[in-house]
Amino acid sequence: MFDPGQLRTFLTVAQTLSFTQAAHRLGVRQSTVSQQVRRLEEAAGRPLFSRDTHSVRLTEDGEAMLGFARTILEANERAAHWFTGTRLRGRLRFGASEDFVLTRLPEVLEDFRRENPEVDLELTVDLSDPLQEQLAAGRFDLVLVKRHPGRPHGRLVWRDRLVWIGAERLRLDAHRPLPLVVFPPPAVTRARALEVLERHGRDWRVACTSHSLSGLVAAARAGLGVMPHTHGMIPPGLRRVPARAGLPELGAIDVVLLHGPARDGAGHGSAEALAQAILAAGDRLHGAA
Repeated sequence: MFDPGQLRTFLTVAQTLSFTQAAHRLGVRQSTVSQQVRRLEEAAGRPLFSRDTHSVRLTEDGEAMLGFARTILEANERAAHWFTGTRLRGRLRFGASEDFVLTRLPEVLEDFRRENPEVDLELTVDLSDPLQEQLAAGRFDLVLVKRHPGRPHGRLVWRDRLVWIGAERLRLDAHRPLPLVVFPPPAVTRARALEVLERHGRDWRVACTSHSLSGLVAAARAGLGVMPHTHGMIPPGLRRVPARAGLPELGAIDVVLLHGPARDGAGHGSAEALAQAILAAGDRLHGAA
């Protein structure tokens, strides 16, 4: 009943919340994306997206379609993998930003290893900027990192908002410097937070800094301060700081995949296979803490 190509387009729009970004990722025109989504909605008999000139949101039926689409496409991929008989092998060096450890990324990696047992997957967890530097130096085949919107490089997995988060009982004094819980430089979220605060003339101080996300989360849960974080990956025990606190908006952030310099056919093939698995699971990673 449902066309796999239309389902794949639907998932891409759901992950990016943008018909333009979906078209860019899929390598087709925006009109093609709109047409495929419209045909899927006709097949379902329900609207899957709520659209206006400023935003794209999933409807209740669209949220339900996410699960069905993933199941159908995953079944198709398993069948294709079984009957083509292609077996990836070799070493795959993958880097992921610290934030993604608390998402369902480990499930994606587990599925990938089960389906590709001859691939030696090496995972490194670090901050986005160091990962990109090491990628440029040829130390990784693929990385999953955060970047500022508008930069051309990378394959967009999803676009999110940066928000201020903190403990439920945290109370902020507008007349005192804002206490920050942040990664050390050159972390993307830290740089964005400080730039926004400076632009708005808001005094701040660093209450906690750590290379470890678990360390930052512990500090934020203890009420030491506020933490800039992606809205779709807020850790358990923390919440978005209410608007009444008067903190400035932090803006959007992109999560992207970057490929390293080509090494050999096997290495490139396994990196691309993992990239496709992450792209397909983008909606599960986003919002799944």
